[in-house]
Amino acid sequence: MLLKETQEKLLPTLKTYFGYDSFRDQQQAIIESVLSKKDNIVIMPTGGGKSICFQLPALLFEGVTLVISPLIALMKDQVDGLKANGIAADFYNSSQEKFEQEGIFEKVFNKEIKLLYVAPESLSLLENILSETYISFVAIDEAHCISSWGHDFRPSYQQLGFLKQQLPNTPIIALTATADKATRKDILQQLNIPKATQFLSSFDRKNIALEVRPANDRVLQIIKFINKKPNDAGIIYCLSRKSTEQLAEKLKQNGINATAYHAGLNFLQRTKAQENFIYDKTQVVCATIAFGMGIDKSNVRWVIHYNMPKNIEGYYQEIGRCGRDGMDAKAILFHSYSDVIQLRKFMSGASNEDVQIAKLERMKQFSEATTCRRKILLSYFGELLSENCGNCDVCKNPPQFFNGTIIAQKALSVIFRLNETEATGTVIDVLRGAHNATILDKGYDKLKSHGVGSEISWRDWQQYIIQLINQGYCEIAFHKNNALRLTEFSKKVLFENEVVNLTRAVDVQEQQVITKEQKVAKVKKDTLFERLRKLRHQIALDENIPAYLVFSDATLKEMERARPMSESELLEISGVGQRKLEVYGDEFIAEILSFVGEKKLKKKKKDTNLITYELYKEGFSIDEIAEKRDLKSTTIFSHLAKLYSDGKDIDIYNFVTNEEVEKVRKAKETLENPPALKPYFDYLNGEIEYFKIRLALTIIETD
Repeated sequence: MLLKETQEKLLPTLKTYFGYDSFRDQQQAIIESVLSKKDNIVIMPTGGGKSICFQLPALLFEGVTLVISPLIALMKDQVDGLKANGIAADFYNSSQEKFEQEGIFEKVFNKEIKLLYVAPESLSLLENILSETYISFVAIDEAHCISSWGHDFRPSYQQLGFLKQQLPNTPIIALTATADKATRKDILQQLNIPKATQFLSSFDRKNIALEVRPANDRVLQIIKFINKKPNDAGIIYCLSRKSTEQLAEKLKQNGINATAYHAGLNFLQRTKAQENFIYDKTQVVCATIAFGMGIDKSNVRWVIHYNMPKNIEGYYQEIGRCGRDGMDAKAILFHSYSDVIQLRKFMSGASNEDVQIAKLERMKQFSEATTCRRKILLSYFGELLSENCGNCDVCKNPPQFFNGTIIAQKALSVIFRLNETEATGTVIDVLRGAHNATILDKGYDKLKSHGVGSEISWRDWQQYIIQLINQGYCEIAFHKNNALRLTEFSKKVLFENEVVNLTRAVDVQEQQVITKEQKVAKVKKDTLFERLRKLRHQIALDENIPAYLVFSDATLKEMERARPMSESELLEISGVGQRKLEVYGDEFIAEILSFVGEKKLKKKKKDTNLITYELYKEGFSIDEIAEKRDLKSTTIFSHLAKLYSDGKDIDIYNFVTNEEVEKVRKAKETLENPPALKPYFDYLNGEIEYFKIRLALTIIETD
C-alpha cells in the first residue's frame, strides 16, 4: 500500500508535467504498483499511454529510472518530449563522444536527471552506474522484442535477464503493445520476473477505422485518398525497399510531399527522412517495417499497407502509429494473393517457419474476413468483443448472413472431443469422416463426432472455421502446433444454444469487394483549429522541435471547442501543463482572442496593461498584483515589459539585473535574434528565467 502522501502527488504531477487532469484506464493502478516496488508487465495498445506508466513514477523515485529502448531515434524522440515537459532526461549510446558519455555519468552521480534511455547493446558500458545506489527503477520498452515468439524478435534483448540479478530490489516494468499469450509468458521467464503483476488493457483502438481493399490500381487509390486529406500526415508500409522508392516517386510526381525509408539507406539518410516526417516537413513516408517503432508523433492520421503484413501482431502495431491522440484515424490494407506467395517465400527455411506461416495464414484470414474486423483483431490477443464495432468496412457494408449455429456446434464439438490438440486440417477431416492415416492411427474414426459434417465440402468447412475463429468462438494456439482451442464464447454455443451467424463460403479470388468512398468535405482553411495549427507549426520551426511536442491535435481541438482566453482557462485544457502554459500560453491565448475578434475582448486586452500599471504605481508587488487580478506572475511581467516599451515609468531593473541583460544581449547576437524565448533559455542553460529573458529583450529593443 502506498503512503498517502505519495498517492496525493500523483494527480498534481500528472497535470504539472503532462497536462492531464486524470489517468486513463489502468495507468494509476500500474503506477501505484511500480511505486510499491513490484515488478510489472503491461500490455497496452499503441497510443494507450504506456510511457506515462514509467515516466511519472520516475519523477517520484529518488534515483534514476533506466529505460531500455530498441532504437536511437526512438530514444531521442522520447527525451525531446520529456524535456519539452520540463523533465530532466537524457540518452546514452555508443555513438556519443566520450565527453558526452562522461557528462551523462556525472548527471547520474549528482542525481540531475530522472530518466536515462539506453539500447540493450549499450548496457555493458553502464557498469559504473548499474547499481541500486543510482538506479531506482527499470523500464523495458517494446518488451516483445525479447521473445522469439514475438513478431519483432531482437537477440540483443535476450541479455536483459541479468538485470534482476544485479538489481534484485529494483522494480522492473516490461511494456509492449503487441504480445499474445505465448509471448507474454516468454517475456516474464526471460526477464526473471515470474511473479510480476500483469496488466492487460483493452486492445481496442475504437478511433481507428479499419478497411481492406482489393489491390487493384492501388497507386491510383492511394493518390485519390491522400488528395482528400491534404493536411494529414500518414505512413504507407511496403514489402520491399524498391517498392518504397517507386511509390514515393509516383506520389511526388502527383504533387504529394513523400519520401522513402528503408534499411538500405545510410544512417544520415534514414535520420533525415524520419526527422522531416516528425517535424511535419514531409507529409507521407513510404516505408518498410523498419520505420516507426515507438514514434510518438501524435498527429499521424492514417496508415496504409501497400502490401499485406506477415502477421497480425505487426499489422496491429503498425496501424497503431496513427490516431495516437485519440482523434479519428484510418487504416487501409490492400489485399493481394501475390503478397501471400511472396511472404511465404521469405519465410522458407526459417527456424520457426511453421509458426511464421501459421501467423501469415491468420493475417490472410483477417484480410478475407466477412465478419467484423475489430472482433478478429481483439480475439487474436485474447480479448472477446460481443458486439460488432461499427467502424470497419465489413460493419459498414455487411454481407448476407445465415443461421450457422448447427455448423458451429458440430465444429466446436469436434475440437472438444479432440481435447483441443489438433490443427484445422485434422478437425475438418474428423468432421468429414475421413479415413486417412492420421485419423486411423490416432483412433479418431471411433469418435462419436466422426463424419458429423460429411455433407459440407472441405473448402467450405475451412472457411466456416475461419469465421468461427474470427468471431472469437475458437482460437489458434500457435505455440502448440497450431491446435484449435475453445474460448469462453464456445460454451454459449455448445451449452446455451447461442445463435451463430455465418456467411456463405465464397471463392475469395473471385470476390470483388467494392467499398463506398465517403464524400470528404473540403478543408476549411480559416477555422480556429487551422489557425492554432499554423501557430504551432511556426513555434515548432522556431524552436526546431516536432509540432506535436508543442501541443497535440487533440489539445488544439479542445482549445477550438473551449476557446480559453486566460491562463487559468488554458490550464483547464487537457494536454496543457504548467511548463507549456508558461512557455506557449501567451501566444495561443492571443491567437484565440484574435480569432474571436470581438472588440470588447480586444479592448479588455489593451486595458489590462493599464490596470496592472495603476496597481504597480500604487506600490503593490508583482505577487500582490497577480493575486488581485487572479493572473499568473509571468503574465504580470509580460504587462510590465509592454508598458516599459510603451514608455511608461517602470523601474524594470528591479526585476532583472544589468548582468542578466548583457547575457541575453550576447545570446541574441550569437543566436542571430531568434523569435522565440526557448532558444535563449537553452543557450543560457536555464540560468535565467523566461520572464527575465522577456524583460531583458524589452530593454535591449528600447535602447
